[in-house]
Amino acid sequence: MKLWLASIASIGLLAGCGGKKENKDPGSGSAAGSGSGAAPAPAGNATINGSGSTFQKAFQEIAIESFTKTSSTKINYGGGGSGKGRQDFADMVTDYGCTDGAYKDEEKAKVKGGEFVYVPILLGAVTVAYNVDGVDKLQLSAETIAKIFQRDIKKWNDAAIAADNPGAKLPAADIVVAHRSDGTQNFTKYLETAAGAAWKLKSGSTVEWPADTQAGNGNSGVAQIVKSTKNAIGYVDLPDAKASGLKYASVKNSAGKYVEPTAASAQAAGDGIEVKDDGMFSPLNAPGDTTYPITMPTWCMAYTKPADKAKGAAVKAFFKYMVTDGQKLIPEIDYAPLPKALQDKAIAQIGKLEG
Repeated sequence: MKLWLASIASIGLLAGCGGKKENKDPGSGSAAGSGSGAAPAPAGNATINGSGSTFQKAFQEIAIESFTKTSSTKINYGGGGSGKGRQDFADMVTDYGCTDGAYKDEEKAKVKGGEFVYVPILLGAVTVAYNVDGVDKLQLSAETIAKIFQRDIKKWNDAAIAADNPGAKLPAADIVVAHRSDGTQNFTKYLETAAGAAWKLKSGSTVEWPADTQAGNGNSGVAQIVKSTKNAIGYVDLPDAKASGLKYASVKNSAGKYVEPTAASAQAAGDGIEVKDDGMFSPLNAPGDTTYPITMPTWCMAYTKPADKAKGAAVKAFFKYMVTDGQKLIPEIDYAPLPKALQDKAIAQIGKLEG
């Protein structure tokens, strides 16, 4: 499957999360395919541009391909990361932006296009991927992950790792830590939330990592470091981890259960969580026996009163497609569709858009 995207001078296209993967059942309670009608609403001959989250870039590509088969709208999406998506949208370089995190208050005040909405799009698991010979199954708690990534734990046979893995044969090898150079907000927020005082590096888009760690650009960059480096560990989204053939740990959730990252366990993390009136929510360390604790949210943003009415109508139609019929496409790329409650909130947010 190929999707040819037009070049946009103002949007830097980055490699996304790979192509289509084997279809996986996201579990019961899926919202995929619910909503109104199989065909997207016609939106004229507008061309709309978006940029931002590389986490959802693979979904953007297949959703654009599917949507434009029955619409005269042309859509271009460039990655570049959540920060770029927020900045491009704030500067009105793009017609919509996609992000894995909200604007800070001081940033939101600089958004030039006026009132806008956040629309939840999908959920996805971030794996703790590793490359250790002879260790095919690994369990890790939040506290142990925190200590590994801030270099308090430097050997694979450390007592804390052994305590998470009773009976496992762990080598006395030095741990090599890999992290993203371009965005760590949700992973570090998870550690700040779940590991408590054990995590000392705080959270945010940028973190002052220990000097003896390695940085990779995006999920694919971290995946490459882990794959090519013996005894390495890093955080990589599930599609990239699977595409790279990496092993990844089951992570202890808030119910005390070690859960494997899957589309189903990521979707479970979105069930029953609080969704704010503005569409923001966090599935990180969500309650429930079957939830995977490092589950990321992601949103797209659109102006409620766009200056160009034709483009506004096109954006609204595409957003509606993404959160209704487009949800059927998500399991193909190893992410999770929105649970029903989140989907309802997404549809309500789209209802605020003119067009």
